[in-house]
Amino acid sequence: MKKLTGKIALVTGASRGIGRGIALRLAQEGALVAVHYGKSQKEAEDVVHQIEQSGGTAFAIGAELTTLNGIHDLYTRLDEALRTRTGDHRFDILVNNAGIGQILTIEETTEASFDEVMNINVKAPLFVIQQALPRLIDGGRVINLSSFVTRVASPTVFTYSLSKGAVDTLTLALARHLGSRNITVNAIQPGIINTEMNSRTLQDPHGRKYAAGLSTFNRWGEPEDVADVAAFLASSDSRWITGQLIDVSGGSHL
Repeated sequence: MKKLTGKIALVTGASRGIGRGIALRLAQEGALVAVHYGKSQKEAEDVVHQIEQSGGTAFAIGAELTTLNGIHDLYTRLDEALRTRTGDHRFDILVNNAGIGQILTIEETTEASFDEVMNINVKAPLFVIQQALPRLIDGGRVINLSSFVTRVASPTVFTYSLSKGAVDTLTLALARHLGSRNITVNAIQPGIINTEMNSRTLQDPHGRKYAAGLSTFNRWGEPEDVADVAAFLASSDSRWITGQLIDVSGGSHL
């Protein structure tokens, strides 16, 4: 039997990259998946189509997460979509994947660049979680996407690293806070993954060599490498794991 049959998942930023991989994987395990997108509606609809072609169930939902009004819009649309499909607005699994990368040193960082990465990578997941809490069932799952840059010095991605450090702290505090509801909260820390965010690095021969060389397996990661871990954390198999920062970087920087 599929491990997520009867479960409902919201995956933010699921139109491409890691989010797309997670949405496909959760649907493969039987979950009804809300495929969130910010601007990439066609790509999100393509994900839904691929899930349905494989016998799964999903729907796309668009909302900008940079403001509280946008997050309110997300849940207004999600509530309506779920009530139509299930008769209820509650769900089981929240995957906070939406985020942006930023290659800037501290000297290159501006107030605008700082605000941009913090709004998407910190403010958005914080308030997405806050608004999810009355909708998330007891025994549910929260999975946050962090990064391996929080455990190694990465001065070329300075503010990005700070933002993911905040996600790690959010994960720890929330795991303690939601323990009484039997909700697990964990963070995944990917290394360099073959996504649009890392396309500049992986299109360059020197960048590819660098990316592969970070891992003890001498390759960069694929979205499926992360999605499989997310599927485990979303399932009952992970019921005794919470407040953990799980490195999914192929042993990078060992």
